[in-house]
Amino acid sequence: MNLIPNFLFESIYAIDPARLRARGVTLLLADLDNTLAPYGVKTPSEEVRAWKAGLEAAGITLFILSNSRKPGRAARFAQDLGVPYEGHAGKPKGGGFRRAMERCGAQPAQTAIVGDQIFTDIWGGNRAGVLTLMVKPIEFGTVFRALRYGIETPFRCRGADGGAL
Repeated sequence: MNLIPNFLFESIYAIDPARLRARGVTLLLADLDNTLAPYGVKTPSEEVRAWKAGLEAAGITLFILSNSRKPGRAARFAQDLGVPYEGHAGKPKGGGFRRAMERCGAQPAQTAIVGDQIFTDIWGGNRAGVLTLMVKPIEFGTVFRALRYGIETPFRCRGADGGAL
């Protein structure tokens, strides 16, 4: 049970697409809520759109891999951003990861995941054999999320600084 992220970043914007591509990454799976956008935000910001364009310019496909149970949330966000997605992905189970890689023709060695949660995004990514990139949550929002973040802190602290990517 590996709960340690490979790399830590302040946010998605600190991830350098060229450095990811230099590591052989062609597919970046991304959590939606609290990674790409705050909970409840229905459309991608201009910053997210620009970040996605930078990934594309580096030859990396962005794919939203979300556990969101809100009907249509991941679908609407992904469609507006122009990227493939899988909602109700079941992270940390491997099925969603495998389906995303199959759809995009990528192998685990060519794939990374970026997310804000240890027990879904990072654990699932490590189980799937992909590079794991942890970002700080955009917002805590609830006491439960703040407590979960506190529980995850020892695992977060053991990941390498994203500057080493």
